[in-house]
Amino acid sequence: MTDPRQTTHEAVVVGGGLAGTAAAIALAQAGLQTLHLAPKGPPDRRTSALMMPSVRYLQRTGLIEAPEALGHKLSQIRIIDATGRLIRAPETLFDAGEAGLEAFGWNFANAPLLERMNDVASTLPQLETRPLAVSRIEAGEGQHLLHLADGTQASAPLLIGADGKKSLVRGSAGFKTRERPFEQSALVCDLKLGRPLGHASVEFHYPNGPFTLVPAGGTRANLVWIDRGETLQVARDGGEEALGAALLERSQRLFGGIKIASPSFIFPLSTLSVDRAGANGVVLVGEAAHAFPPIGAQGLNLGLRDVAELADALAAGNRTQADWAERISADYARRRAADLARTGSMVDTLFRSLLAEMVPVQALRAGGLWALKLLPGLRRQAFALGMGDR
Repeated sequence: MTDPRQTTHEAVVVGGGLAGTAAAIALAQAGLQTLHLAPKGPPDRRTSALMMPSVRYLQRTGLIEAPEALGHKLSQIRIIDATGRLIRAPETLFDAGEAGLEAFGWNFANAPLLERMNDVASTLPQLETRPLAVSRIEAGEGQHLLHLADGTQASAPLLIGADGKKSLVRGSAGFKTRERPFEQSALVCDLKLGRPLGHASVEFHYPNGPFTLVPAGGTRANLVWIDRGETLQVARDGGEEALGAALLERSQRLFGGIKIASPSFIFPLSTLSVDRAGANGVVLVGEAAHAFPPIGAQGLNLGLRDVAELADALAAGNRTQADWAERISADYARRRAADLARTGSMVDTLFRSLLAEMVPVQALRAGGLWALKLLPGLRRQAFALGMGDR
């Protein structure tokens, strides 16, 4: 006799963030009867700088229409070495026009972008969304049984974990992880500047991490300040006036006065990677599969590449086979392996080179920026790598 408290689906997605919602939509668009478990959380006040391949994916799948309706164009990246070290890199300006592009990407506020995705999700008949958390997961013969917070159950042959760094899906499926915490944290908030950034993202490189201003329209900017956790906590706990003075100093007063335009939040930083991104009918996307410091704008870009590769694996798979979910998860892991390894190595190298005190490492970093500044061909290769062109 069928248990009325249990529902059966072709796929279940756990996680209500941007990567999880994009994955649920991709599955439903591929024709799978999909359950999306998306418990309500606090509003995500962060922003995401999405590179053009990610923006094109969002447009191609109908998740956004014109990017200017939700985002702000990023056509230049300006890097200023403020480390004060013996060997310093030159100030470097990267312009999208050199690569024949109108922009490297667009800066989106996460909350409106998620709202837009949820609007699209609500139009898909194959997709059911429930605001429920998962309490326990059991793996059966070709099925995953999820026990939900309201006492009901849901099962499916394909399970997608998009439930963040502390992923229950990942832990239940037995994926091996490598995680390393940093002394650094990131402080994020919105600012109003005395002078606009235009379309340029500006990175001041300090010994404990970058201080980055990303254009958010007009004189508004999104701040990502990476430094030791105690330094950020002291700056914030001193009140708005003390924090504003610290921001003014870090920005070298290049953009006039600074006013804090939103609450500030501090996030501890770490790296996380998995031995493989899929197996046995389980697929990991977003921060369930990888997490990095916010260097090089790779976080959500990498998550959307996960979703795009999952869609490709679904398109190539044969769902008439009894073990179709296992085959798709294995194909997905194979497709993602090189990109995850390459991006993880790139972000780790960039972050460590900025923090390194050793003079030879400082010389290599400075020499690399000189080469990027002087060699157009090398710059174009760096553009392609940083943008994640597949």
